[in-house]
Amino acid sequence: MRRTRHRRLTPAARAIAPWLFLVCLLAGWSLTVALAQPPAYFLPSPSAVAAKLAATLVNPSFWPAFGVTFAEALGGCLLGFAVALPLAVLIHRVGFLRAAVTPFLGATQAIPAIAVAPVLAIWVGYGIGPIILLCALMVFFPILVASVLGLRMVDPLVVDAARMDGAGSVALLTAIELPLALPSILAGLRNGFALSVTGAVVGEMVMGGRGLGQLLTLQRDSVDTAGMFATILVLCAMASALYGVISFIERRSATVADLTGETP
Repeated sequence: MRRTRHRRLTPAARAIAPWLFLVCLLAGWSLTVALAQPPAYFLPSPSAVAAKLAATLVNPSFWPAFGVTFAEALGGCLLGFAVALPLAVLIHRVGFLRAAVTPFLGATQAIPAIAVAPVLAIWVGYGIGPIILLCALMVFFPILVASVLGLRMVDPLVVDAARMDGAGSVALLTAIELPLALPSILAGLRNGFALSVTGAVVGEMVMGGRGLGQLLTLQRDSVDTAGMFATILVLCAMASALYGVISFIERRSATVADLTGETP
């Protein structure tokens, strides 16, 4: 059976595609508002959201709230990564632990933040610390699963060849296994950052705080739908920026590997 080969997009087409998709979304949104004419509290127009966003960005009280949410998301993601990666190595290296834990890894990703937040509030209280812990829990399992899968996908022949050359356990991990598993690890970290922003917002809405989640709560209570849309757009931009940074690091590591003749 003949396999269909997909044409690879040019760099220009790859760069233009997201903007075209955004234009189509905005056009569809504007058309829906123009034809259906829903109440502003139900679905504001793009122009109303843009005006609210512009007013929000020049509000002096907005940026401290932005900084709090960003710090919570970043701190939680780094904490989750710092715990997940060593545990992934341990699961990969210890057969009994791998057999015990692996069946439960898939189920852990079904745990919703909205269900964990109240429990954390009871256990550790309120404030930025518990919110960072919630973010860490949100990103811990995706990073753990991605790292374990990446380590398992390392070619055993490469590992055996390194062992025959006298590589010890630590050298094997740092020089062979982790570099080869890096794409999967970065993919888990990339998705973790997006989840961490979600965790920060949910944590602030449930456990209190001074960030964008609290701002969303105030806007909801005042039925400021345009303001909620504007805040959500800022949160999307934050998550996309963090996602893009990890994607850039991933591409750079792949480029360096190609130049040195290694396979990341």
